[in-house]
Amino acid sequence: MSKSLLIISRQAPWAGPSAREALDIALAGGAFDLPLGLLFLDDGVFQLLAQQQPTALQQKDLTANLQALPLFGVESLYASSRSLSERGLSEQPLALPVEQLDDSQLTLLIDRYDQVITL
Repeated sequence: MSKSLLIISRQAPWAGPSAREALDIALAGGAFDLPLGLLFLDDGVFQLLAQQQPTALQQKDLTANLQALPLFGVESLYASSRSLSERGLSEQPLALPVEQLDDSQLTLLIDRYDQVITL
């Protein structure tokens, strides 16, 4: 049986390659039916904003990658409610439906997975 994998994405989509790498790992794992979850934490929650304009920063848009996650079987999507709140995103429409978790729920989530990757 495959080990489960939790990917924690902590970087804003325009802060370097980490956000794209986290999504690429999730999409690849989903393509191979690996049981995985994706957690948006800290500045990683900025990836969930619906109306991004990355061309102004000469970056690529991650929206298509995000929208492809459910198509690849990646449906366990989570976000830190504290991270969203601290960045003023609690009331913003998000690009994907995510389960918002408080700090104690995040600890339980991380404990449920066999392996954890933080990018």
